[in-house]
Amino acid sequence: MTLELFDIESLDLEARGVARRDGKVVFVEGALPGEKVMASVVKRKSSFDTARLERIVKPSSQRVEPACPYFGVCGGCAMQHLDAAAQVAIKQRVLEDSLWHIGRLRPAMVLAPLHGPTWGYRYRARLSVRAVRKKGGVLVGFRERRGSYVADMKQCLVLPRHVSDMLLPLRALIGALAQPERIPQIEVAVGDTTTVLLLRHLEALTDNDIRLLREFGEQYNVTWWLQSKGPETVHPLQPSDVDKLAYSLPEFGLRMPYRPTDFTQVNHPINRVLISKALTLLDVQASDRVADLFCGLGNFTLPLATRASNVVGIEGSAALTERALEAARQHGLDQRTSFTTLNLFEVDVQWLRDLGYFDRILIDPPREGAEAVARALAALGPAERPKRIVYVSCSPATLARDSGILVHEGGYRMRSAGVVNMFPHTGHVESIAVFDAA
Repeated sequence: MTLELFDIESLDLEARGVARRDGKVVFVEGALPGEKVMASVVKRKSSFDTARLERIVKPSSQRVEPACPYFGVCGGCAMQHLDAAAQVAIKQRVLEDSLWHIGRLRPAMVLAPLHGPTWGYRYRARLSVRAVRKKGGVLVGFRERRGSYVADMKQCLVLPRHVSDMLLPLRALIGALAQPERIPQIEVAVGDTTTVLLLRHLEALTDNDIRLLREFGEQYNVTWWLQSKGPETVHPLQPSDVDKLAYSLPEFGLRMPYRPTDFTQVNHPINRVLISKALTLLDVQASDRVADLFCGLGNFTLPLATRASNVVGIEGSAALTERALEAARQHGLDQRTSFTTLNLFEVDVQWLRDLGYFDRILIDPPREGAEAVARALAALGPAERPKRIVYVSCSPATLARDSGILVHEGGYRMRSAGVVNMFPHTGHVESIAVFDAA
């Protein structure tokens, strides 16, 4: 093993230090920008090398001691060794670099980052389960950072405390079931008044298994849901629990029911901040007609309906649009909202014209982005364009691509952009951008 000295220039989205040697990129896991480190190359490829950190010669002033004893082994976090404020600054840089290198854009104004809690924020999680005879039982937790093994973790600081405290009891519970080796995962969904544990089981549960689940649920105040095969088999252990899971949006007086397999934001506190900020940036007026594209459960649609004259929510999942409409009815907003199920990856400008004029449009797509929507908006004539577009993104690369389409092909002006710290201690970058019609 040969040790080499590397100067770390930056950080990639997997939180690996980026160095250069003879013009070739070298990724050094565990190293931070500004550091000098000794590392050994462990993998060589034509375009880059990967190296293992052996010793820090000159540490970064932003390096901190990771709070979690499993950091570096568990794959749940990648940046605990970096100061929380520095994490956000790096994500802001990633956003700005993506906008420039991919979209050839610089926002007229960089928004202040949106912050929330940095610990205990993960209200959704998929915990892997593995029966490990050699370790004398069952492991429940996130997968290891490099590999398919389940990390041997007894707590998790990014999960809510009550969920973290259940990790060891869950090990004992699964170990007591008839076939623990046929339980691959447990999904966690934390609502305002209940916590759901969705048990994936590959074999039928016995009567004793059901009894153990009920006893655990009573002891730890959780609601069990079960999944034996595909998504269509998901159901609550107790039928009366079907509508208990929900999150609230107090600023708008809303309660949003959902199912444990529905998409919701992982970080409920920052989701509330994000909704408030998005509506402020959209500058909705009482007479406005607004479109919410990729609307999901109506996370933005229903708050918008408390401010605008009419809101149209469009989403690819029929189950989500049905739930959004039901929530609108429960809040008396169904006269101001309508929901449509449609594949937004295959739309064009004529589809958009057929919907009629919108004063404002909010776009909140998955990682694939909203290229077809952006091209449809770019093809509108000057009089047809919405006054303002707010784009909420979970991928800087696709945001940059779609922003380039809106600005360079559609003539919109990028008014502002900034990051949302939805996933502290990870490389995930959530962002928001604002466009005005020229």
